[in-house]
Amino acid sequence: MNKTVSEVKVLVVDDQPLIVEELCEFLQSNGYRCVPCLSSNDAIEQFAADPTIGLLLCDLHMPGLDGIALLDALKVIAGQQRTFEAIMLTGLAHKQDVIRALRAGFADYYQKPVDLKELLEGIQRQEAALQERQKNFQQLGDLNQKLQFLADSIDDLYQELEKARGLGAHRRATDLENEADNVSLPAIFEKLSPRQLEVARLVSKGKTNYQIACELGITENTVKLYVSQVLRLTHMHNRTQLALALSPGNSPLHLRVTAH
Repeated sequence: MNKTVSEVKVLVVDDQPLIVEELCEFLQSNGYRCVPCLSSNDAIEQFAADPTIGLLLCDLHMPGLDGIALLDALKVIAGQQRTFEAIMLTGLAHKQDVIRALRAGFADYYQKPVDLKELLEGIQRQEAALQERQKNFQQLGDLNQKLQFLADSIDDLYQELEKARGLGAHRRATDLENEADNVSLPAIFEKLSPRQLEVARLVSKGKTNYQIACELGITENTVKLYVSQVLRLTHMHNRTQLALALSPGNSPLHLRVTAH
């Protein structure tokens, strides 16, 4: 009778060949594809080369890199783009070793000689946990894409609103200076966006970031970002210099903007 083959491969790692052979034979007879390894270094190479490996079954005590060091190395390879679950095997079930392994990220552990029926049940549980994590990971990625799309849409709407208010790229400087008590602008401010210029004008009036945020209906952190952008674009060092540049007759930079 044909068994359903799991899409997830199991990386089986132990420095004893007979144990690796027995575990792989058992798991394969129960529908799992296995990748046998006799060392942590071999396991690292196999894991990096095969993204379908989603379960790690490894011995804790091995020459060279032990099971915990192996798990840490695989987590680095996986990064933020890949998920996997790990089960530890150990012939010496010292409490301290178990605690270290669980803290390192092992989901479960079994003492040798392993009860194969219990191990299979554990593998199946971790496979289900992995599938749930992968589902959540995909949903998070979809959500991030939707949020990015929403942010882009809001930015587009804002630009359309600015145009509707007569603040297009070719008119914004002269239009805004008419709105601000007919005060002309230094030419250096022409490169600012309407919102950046709006924030700059409020700064020149001595308003705090909190007051500007309330007036414009944005967060205080957003105001800080705009102020930082304005200072960078105008090559000014502080808010006082910015205020002086926007004050009539108080700055040598005070040159009327040329209309395009």
